[in-house]
Amino acid sequence: MDAIRDFLLPPAKSTLAEQHDTLFWFVHGSSLILTIGLIAVLIYFVYKYRRKSEDEVTPLITHNSALEVTWSVIPLVLVLIVFGWGYQVFMNQTVVPDDAYEVNVTAQKWIWQFQYENGARSTGELHIPADRPIKLIMQSNDVIHSFFVPDYRLKQDVVPGRYTEMWFNAPEPGESIIFCTEYCGDGHSDMLGNVIVHEQEEFEDWLAENSGGGSQPEDLAPEEWGEQLAQEYACTTCHSTDGSQMTGPTWQGKFGSEQTLEDGSTVTVDENYIRESILEPSSKIVEGYPDVMNTYQGQLNDDQINAIIEYIKTLK
Repeated sequence: MDAIRDFLLPPAKSTLAEQHDTLFWFVHGSSLILTIGLIAVLIYFVYKYRRKSEDEVTPLITHNSALEVTWSVIPLVLVLIVFGWGYQVFMNQTVVPDDAYEVNVTAQKWIWQFQYENGARSTGELHIPADRPIKLIMQSNDVIHSFFVPDYRLKQDVVPGRYTEMWFNAPEPGESIIFCTEYCGDGHSDMLGNVIVHEQEEFEDWLAENSGGGSQPEDLAPEEWGEQLAQEYACTTCHSTDGSQMTGPTWQGKFGSEQTLEDGSTVTVDENYIRESILEPSSKIVEGYPDVMNTYQGQLNDDQINAIIEYIKTLK
C-alpha cells in the first residue's frame, strides 16, 4: 500500500495532507470496487443472455423494484459519505488555529516574497517552525497567482487587490517545493520556491539573524550580493547575463552602452538609468521589448539596488 501511495502521490508532509489522502483513497478505492463489480455484472449478463439460436426471441422484461432501489441507494449513500467527509476536511483546512504563526506572502512575476512577525524578510524561501500551525496571509502585486505545495496538499489563489489565506502544520523538519499553478506570464514555470521547516530553536535563530533583512552580508562583496539578489528576486528570469535573448534586455555589456528606447530616443545605461528601471520600469521602455516588468518600489532598498548595479557593472 505504501508503495502504491508513494507512486501516485507526493510525500505527505503536513497534518492536513493525511486527511486529504485518506479521503482520496476512499473515493478511488470505492470507485475501483464499483467499477470491477459493474464490469463483472456486464460480462455475466453478456454471457448468460447471449443468443443461443437463430429462432430465439428476446423475452419482455419489465422492471425490478428492489434492484432499482438498490442501485439508487448505494450511490446516494456513497455520495453522502463523501460530502460529509469532504466538508469536514474542508472545515479543518479553512478554520485557522488561534495559535498560528502568521507570515505575509506577496506574489509578483515571478517570485514569492515572505515577511515574518519580527520584520524579517525572505525571497523564494518560506522559513517556518516544525509542528506549529502556520497562517499565510497572501496578496499579489500584479496578476492572479496560485500558491501550491504538493507535499501539503494545499493550493490557494493569490489575487491582486485582496487578501487570501491558508494554513498548515508541518510536523517534521524538511523542505518542500512551492509552485505557482495559475499561468502568470512567460516566467510562470520558473516561479518556484521552497518551504524550509526548522526545529523551533533553529527557526528562532534564523529569525534573529534575518531581523535586519535588506542589509549586506558581511562576507559578501557588493557585486556578489548583487548577484545573489538578482537570483532571489528573479531578475535573471527575464534578463540574461550571457547575451542570450530573453523577455528583457540582456545585462551582459549593458552598463555604459547607449540604449534605444521605443520612442526612438537613446539613453546611456548608467547608475541613474538602472535605478529608474528598477523602481519605475515603465518610464523608459527599450525598443523591441514588452512593457511587462513590475516595479520593485518598496521591495528593494538603496543598498540592494546599489549592489545589483555593481553586479551589472561586472558583466562585461
